[in-house]
Amino acid sequence: MRNAGLIGLFLGCYPLLAWGPEGHILVAHIAETQLTPAVRARVAEILGPGKTMESISSWADQIRGQRRETGPWHYIDIPIDKPHLDMARDCPKGECVIAKIEQFAVVLKDPASTADQRREALMFIIHFVGDMHQPLHCSDNNDHGGNETRVVFANRPGNLHSLWDGRLLQGMGTEEALFAKLEREAEHHRKWGKGTVRKWAEESHKAAQKVVYGKLPKAPKTLPSTTATASSALPPAPPVTVDSAYERKADPLIAMQIEKAGLRLASLLNATLQ
Repeated sequence: MRNAGLIGLFLGCYPLLAWGPEGHILVAHIAETQLTPAVRARVAEILGPGKTMESISSWADQIRGQRRETGPWHYIDIPIDKPHLDMARDCPKGECVIAKIEQFAVVLKDPASTADQRREALMFIIHFVGDMHQPLHCSDNNDHGGNETRVVFANRPGNLHSLWDGRLLQGMGTEEALFAKLEREAEHHRKWGKGTVRKWAEESHKAAQKVVYGKLPKAPKTLPSTTATASSALPPAPPVTVDSAYERKADPLIAMQIEKAGLRLASLLNATLQ
């Protein structure tokens, strides 16, 4: 599992998030358009006055500093060299994004839940369904979900996780233009709303295998140091330069994952709150 302290310090300024606020707003906005009228009204009632799915879509990130126990809830570490999810291996304590979505769906549906419990459960679900569609939140290559794989993109250093969280998305156009495009496509891809949370996680994992890591350019080779000793630590791997060919593979996947997240969030809420 990931060391939150290490990740928070890695490269100084790249937190473990998914999509960033823009991506989560897109997911929530797409989902809202696919809710039934009755469920849309129920969501508004649960959230309360002045709050929308879009406005609270990053709430789960905003409270992580005060509620550190929620950190592991945002992801699941499915090893990149494994073909399938194994909950006993990948989420042994139930502290992962899949288990928490399932748990909060139960809270949301339970008539005995208090208004506060139901509101919090809904806010977590809205965020976590978006999180799990960022492929690096469902995979790990012994690099803390890409946080320890150094990259250079557009002449700026960073890491693979931050690249997929927002840096690639920010180059894909304005939020308004992206929403208009994704909303149009969502009408043709409603079948993506089917399935289970666990199947969705496996799908994100396969996307990481095939594209996130599979299409990543190779890091340049480093020559062994002539002054190195047997006991000295190995130098860090050199950064990978992310080129336009990788970006062309990544951009359609990011758009598709955000669209799927929106449709699946709507499907989950329609089934839970009907």
